[in-house]
Amino acid sequence: MYPLLFRHVLARFDPETAHHLGMAAIRAAGVAPVAAVLRRFTRPASALSVEALGRVFPSPFGVAAGFDKNAVGVRGLDALGFGHVEIGTVTAIPQEGNPRPRLFRLIADRAVINRMGFNNRGAEAAARRLARLRRRGAVVGANIGKSRVVDVAEATADYVTSARMLAPLSDYLAVNVSSPNTPGLRGLQAVATLSPLLRAVRDAAGATPVLVKIAPDLPDDEIAAIARLAVEEGLAGIIATNTTISREGLRADAAEVEAMGAGGLSGAPLKARALDVLRTVRAAVPDHFCVISVGGVETAEDVQQRLDDGATLVQGYTAFLYRGPLWACEINRGLVALRAGRR
Repeated sequence: MYPLLFRHVLARFDPETAHHLGMAAIRAAGVAPVAAVLRRFTRPASALSVEALGRVFPSPFGVAAGFDKNAVGVRGLDALGFGHVEIGTVTAIPQEGNPRPRLFRLIADRAVINRMGFNNRGAEAAARRLARLRRRGAVVGANIGKSRVVDVAEATADYVTSARMLAPLSDYLAVNVSSPNTPGLRGLQAVATLSPLLRAVRDAAGATPVLVKIAPDLPDDEIAAIARLAVEEGLAGIIATNTTISREGLRADAAEVEAMGAGGLSGAPLKARALDVLRTVRAAVPDHFCVISVGGVETAEDVQQRLDDGATLVQGYTAFLYRGPLWACEINRGLVALRAGRR
């Protein structure tokens, strides 16, 4: 049903417009009477629960940052069966992001290119929404990034501002230094620069666990070095990975892809690299260290493979656009069936 709706209706809309329409439906799903009915069908089986980051996640599968930038759809996403929601990326200063068009579908590749540029209403607005969700029950992480108008040299103070506002209201903080859509941001992944930044955010976050989100385009030795640094600096985990600037192996016409311009690629083409990065990170950190795997996740089999390869939790986003509102529920049921088949 949903594939037909997507092909004949939603795909005719500009991708960003379609996203806003979808978010309106998700917000409606979070209204108390609707959510109560939905949860009867979508609630993850208790056997799927995972203890991590000082919380119990009802499922290992959550929605990645970028989908709900302003913490407006948390209740609806929870009602649809996601085990956690990572909001953001949130910046200390509200910003419009990059000019439209800035979101592009690659349907043949089950992928998306985006150069959104951290469009969001700012940390203060996100904090107000999270405060209203304190009794929500859902597990919510806050992904924070650098405000565009802030010079890279002043990035640490900018991140700390967001951390102080959002950490008391979040189950964990994710430090985003890996988006390709904010000038100079990925340069913060250099160990010499990253170390004081992570230390400052960790201190500002207090008891709230802090993770760092890394890019898939780094060489493996640099990924391992960042993983070791995160452990040394007392972080709780790593999120691997963000979108990629690579365009290799796409089915889409090369000229059309080039015309879309710069931006991060997400979706099915990222699967192999995301798996490689997961394995590299897991080999470099202790067993107890939380590793959240993101990139190219589409099915329950994909989620289980990430868990088998050392992920503590798994996130998805792009396949939500192609598979529809029951995606998380389908994955949770698929995980139960897979595990039953292994007995």
